[in-house]
Amino acid sequence: MRAFRRTTARVAVLDRPNVDTDQIIAKQFLKSIARTGFGQYLFLDWRVDENGNPRPDFELNNPAYADAKILLAGPNFGCGSSREHAPWALLEYGFDVVVAPSFGDIFKMNSTKCGLVPIELPAEQVRKLIDEVDAQNGSEVTVDLETKTIVSPNGETIPFEFDDFIREELLEGRDEIGRTLMQEGAISAFEAAHPVRIDTAALAVS
Repeated sequence: MRAFRRTTARVAVLDRPNVDTDQIIAKQFLKSIARTGFGQYLFLDWRVDENGNPRPDFELNNPAYADAKILLAGPNFGCGSSREHAPWALLEYGFDVVVAPSFGDIFKMNSTKCGLVPIELPAEQVRKLIDEVDAQNGSEVTVDLETKTIVSPNGETIPFEFDDFIREELLEGRDEIGRTLMQEGAISAFEAAHPVRIDTAALAVS
């Protein structure tokens, strides 16, 4: 998992409530667990028409949001079914951070396990950020996970809350496997002190 500490980047706005995981990444694209190849399918039904042409009225097709790494979203973002592919698709599309008033619980958990940073702010604060974004020329926002602050397009510093343990994991780019491997010496010592009592290979042959 890649580490995240701080970014100053273009921001995009998807001002819709209850954006569910089936819209983020549709079910027909869930055949792989490789964590790659999903960015091209992000919001596919909303982004392109039946002929594969970009829909001009879809928010993320706005040229002012090109190459955005921060997404401002509506409440209950990532609701619906539990699929890790949703944050994988957002990451591969280019987003590092999603800011919303609330998230689907499983989506939020899956995001933090793959390096996507979900930040909750009060609805009125998210609305203020959205209103500050220049939808014609684009705007930049700074997100600093170390200091737990956001700097808005107008220069206002906004603090946010974030679970300290999950924050540390994101800062270090460490998932559950990485955390387990930190104890590799102790694990190896335990295995050496406890020899295998049953020959599982022999059992498999029999």
